[in-house]
Amino acid sequence: MTTEDAANTIKSIAILGGTGDLGGGLARQWSRAGYQILIGSRTEEKGKAAAEDLLAEFPDLNVTGHENLAAATAADLVVLTVPFAHQISTLESVKSGLAGKVLIDVTVPLMPPKVGTVQMPEAGCAAVMAQACVGDDVSVVSAFQNVGAMHLQEDHAIECDVLVTGNKKAARDTVISLIEALGLRGWHAGPLANAAAAEALTSVLISINRHHKINGAGIVITGESGS
Repeated sequence: MTTEDAANTIKSIAILGGTGDLGGGLARQWSRAGYQILIGSRTEEKGKAAAEDLLAEFPDLNVTGHENLAAATAADLVVLTVPFAHQISTLESVKSGLAGKVLIDVTVPLMPPKVGTVQMPEAGCAAVMAQACVGDDVSVVSAFQNVGAMHLQEDHAIECDVLVTGNKKAARDTVISLIEALGLRGWHAGPLANAAAAEALTSVLISINRHHKINGAGIVITGESGS
């Protein structure tokens, strides 16, 4: 399956945690790219409020607000953008709506107040924890940890690549197609366990932002493809 074919299979995207900065930014960008967006929150009221805020800026977008489980159940693909502390509880609450779907996990195991220090969970990384929670019937793909939320909330070219890890290539292809729809480059970065590198890199980028007074530092993959 080409990334173009993968893109054609997804029409609707649920963003759980879509009321936050990163989730809201992804909702903004994907809705403007033509996808139906279902913003999920712990309460339907908060989901609807986030959708209304986005529609106030772009009235023609196909965006609706829901409680998390309703959003996950109705969408073709689900994105998790909640803080690490709420990752597993949120997944447990929406399990019944995830069967047979691709789940993009954006979780980073940041542990305040030392968010600039790498602190990985015993399981190795948050993405592996997500897969263990939802079971093998769900294809967990890890992505977007190293893209600053502020970039997604603005209208400019984003100079940041996205590392995409997951145990199934077809699922990674699907996610890369969605990344390309945002004008970004996605890279196959291996199995889900490799998400540990992208998750850990987030704390490194936070430290770079602080020390060098940069807003939204990211990564770019360089090199020339071989023949």
